[in-house]
Amino acid sequence: MWCPVKDRQVIAAVILTCVMTTGMNARAAEPSDYLSSNGQHRLFSADTSPGVIGYGRTLGRGPVAGYFQPVAFSGPEGTEFSLSQGGAFASGEDNLMAGLLVGPVYRFRITGIPEAEGAELYPSVELIDRTYPPPGLATSYPVQIVLDDDDLSEALAGRMVTKVIYLEDPQTALGIGEKPTTGRTLDIALPQDPLEVADRFGRPIAVVRIGTLAPPSTAALSAQFFFGDPTWAPIFRTDTEFVAEPNAP
Repeated sequence: MWCPVKDRQVIAAVILTCVMTTGMNARAAEPSDYLSSNGQHRLFSADTSPGVIGYGRTLGRGPVAGYFQPVAFSGPEGTEFSLSQGGAFASGEDNLMAGLLVGPVYRFRITGIPEAEGAELYPSVELIDRTYPPPGLATSYPVQIVLDDDDLSEALAGRMVTKVIYLEDPQTALGIGEKPTTGRTLDIALPQDPLEVADRFGRPIAVVRIGTLAPPSTAALSAQFFFGDPTWAPIFRTDTEFVAEPNAP
């Protein structure tokens, strides 16, 4: 279950059911154990340059490097999402799902925005960690990136929106059911760091940044705009299963 927390800057909080096994004498670390006393994350902030946090995670423990984390994009009715391939955007889908690597930054496009005919947005998403679903069920529990009307209208008005998606601590999660494409969103005050707030509630998974940046007219700037166009894995759904294969941009 996914629950967003937002700041304009925005935090999106994600709730999933987790089962963990520890020794009898082990103590689970509290998110606040890793926080500083000045309201900022000890190592990073949500304003850290895109790619820095994710790259740092690939240097840490766990099977992170090379893993295609299923990510599902959804928004208001009519909106479509597409990722870049070879310096151009693929066809839009209203419920796009793809496998993204931890570390790289991906540029995606939003079209069909309600009450904004012809308008397009080009946010970025950076996976800074992965989930560990039951074997064979990775595409049944994707990281949910849900963008609502407020997110899109704020960006179209020229404001920067930052969403930090996190896996909520099962010990402190609110016992309220949500659908995969909905979720609760918490706005936070501008002085607060959304990454620090997300870390208080659980384990940050992704950072989504939405602004008014548009594709450059100069070809020389395309690589920078697309963050090097990292590889992603299309996920194709049939009536009975999901199939994921890396693309070749």
